[in-house]
Amino acid sequence: AFHIPQKSLPGGTDLEKVKEAMSSRPIKFISSKTGQGGNYHEPSEDPRKGRERMKSVFNGVLKILLLFFLLYCFVCSLDTLSSAFQLAGGKVAGNIFQDNVILSNPVAGLVVGILVTVLVQSSSTATSIIVSLVSSGLLEVKSAVPIIMGSNIGTSVTNTIVALMQAGERNEFKRAFAGATIHDCFNWLSVLVLLPLEVATGLLSTLAKVTVTSFNMQSGEEAPELLKVITDPVTKLIIQLDKSVITGIAMGNESMRNRSLVKVWCSKMLTVNMTASVSQNCSSVLNCEKDGDFGVPERCLHIFANTELSDLSVGLILLAGSLLVLCSCLIFIVKVLNSVLKGQVARVIQMVINTDFPYPFGWLTGYLAMIVGAGMTFLVQSSSVFTSAITPLIGLGVISLERAYPLTLGSNIGTTTTAILAALASPGDKLIAACQ
Repeated sequence: AFHIPQKSLPGGTDLEKVKEAMSSRPIKFISSKTGQGGNYHEPSEDPRKGRERMKSVFNGVLKILLLFFLLYCFVCSLDTLSSAFQLAGGKVAGNIFQDNVILSNPVAGLVVGILVTVLVQSSSTATSIIVSLVSSGLLEVKSAVPIIMGSNIGTSVTNTIVALMQAGERNEFKRAFAGATIHDCFNWLSVLVLLPLEVATGLLSTLAKVTVTSFNMQSGEEAPELLKVITDPVTKLIIQLDKSVITGIAMGNESMRNRSLVKVWCSKMLTVNMTASVSQNCSSVLNCEKDGDFGVPERCLHIFANTELSDLSVGLILLAGSLLVLCSCLIFIVKVLNSVLKGQVARVIQMVINTDFPYPFGWLTGYLAMIVGAGMTFLVQSSSVFTSAITPLIGLGVISLERAYPLTLGSNIGTTTTAILAALASPGDKLIAACQ
């Protein structure tokens, strides 16, 4: 090891030889400033850097928690938006389904499916109504196929509305709107290919019948609620709907026309043993006697439980409020994502999401994305929620359009589970037709 003094080299020393020796052997620099025992002490770290690092970690965790909170509010606002559209146009949607002569025309059925889904802003609600009509024998399976196709087209309106919220930034809006349009293009192209094939040959309805009859299917219970378990505590405090009114109107039940969609009396009953025989009208919401028990239904706990406003007025109020919350959440989500997904973090995420598998397995990447899209849609039980959630990410460039396409295809597959689960709740004699 060479000891190089901090002063200049003494006269007569060949500097080139010193450089050559330094480059060929390991050098140990010995400072003239040594601590106790001649050991070198590293300078202590500036405490300000430690505080800045802790502050950076705290800000990162806070942003992630804020992002989850905004996503939760975003999903709740989408649920409330769907309820608002059902209040404003649900009875109209139910009336549309009554004319079976019109529904027997495949093109008219396609348009009806689009209009009804746009009115209620929920393909799940539209398909549930269609399944109910088929299971009750009021609609044939062959007539229901074009309506389901129209329902798929109508559900893509929601993420288009979400894309419009990014109109302030031209490049972001360009990417987000293109990502939202992928859903429309796929649905329309599918209809242009499959609808004429179904009308000419009945291929889809026949294939569905063969598939369903090959399984030993039994009537089950109502569809399980996954995401709604988390969102219902908030949305049920805002509004609760009696969706059986829309289905009843669609089935031609005239008594449902004058009933409000706003649920006032919930199903929980306080049962008290009665010793005296009391004659009560069981159609009344106030009380009902059955087998010596006296039931008193509980009033629902939500903002509009005691309102005297019409369904249309409540729907318009909820529409304005939910759109305001939706837009606000989306703006803040984009801002938080912009602050989190920048620099090296954004590059790593883009590389993980948008990179294909290595050769020769690159073709599997799209199928994996489809499985992810189907799984996420099954968890949230709504293709609108999933496609609306990835639209801001497409606008920011985190998810490429090439990767958004298989995710959207998977979302279309995942949303069919809602209709299947609704069909499984049908009576045994109509189960096969409902599942078709």
